[in-house]
Amino acid sequence: MPDLQFKIESAESVPFAAVPMLAFRLHVEGGSLGEAIHSIALHAQIQIETPRRRYSAADQERLADLFGEPERWGQTLRPMLWTHADVTVPAFAGSVTVDLRVPCSFDFNLAASKYFYGLSDGDIPLMFLFSGSCFYAGANGGLEVAPIPWSKEARFRFPVGVWREMMNMYYPNSAWLRIRQDVFDRLYQYKSEAGVATWEEALERLLEPVHA
Repeated sequence: MPDLQFKIESAESVPFAAVPMLAFRLHVEGGSLGEAIHSIALHAQIQIETPRRRYSAADQERLADLFGEPERWGQTLRPMLWTHADVTVPAFAGSVTVDLRVPCSFDFNLAASKYFYGLSDGDIPLMFLFSGSCFYAGANGGLEVAPIPWSKEARFRFPVGVWREMMNMYYPNSAWLRIRQDVFDRLYQYKSEAGVATWEEALERLLEPVHA
């Protein structure tokens, strides 16, 4: 079986997709030079390696909802699962580079969204754990298939600015909150009874006593 090697070279936002989308440039080495790979059905589990970066005081304040007070981060700061992604790598010999596309959410009920939003700058340390099946030409020329070992992985320092640029492209000056139906009904009733025109104004009125 070919000894596949994986490397993430870069990341950029994908414009005009149905949902916010990132494209990670994935470089795949096929092992022996000229070895024919018919295709790879590749799956990636993407983890955020939260302990592998430094956090400013502002970061710590914004991430308190996830990790608690900074004094507890030695126990609470652990790698977290971000998402899963799949790509079919086409036929190649030697090496090939493909886009691993990852849909992104701005739902603040998700830990990853809170984490990305809580960082002001710098990089996000990611770990890609690969699995799947490799279809290749065997020694006798016939088609063979072999599983990709779970030991195949790649690290990448993902710039926070790319995530912010992507979300600003899809949701300019906006954020999304998902709330229970009964809470929405109460908020809707308040908005109607108060005679306010927008959801922002309704929320601002409700928040006024907090900042008074």
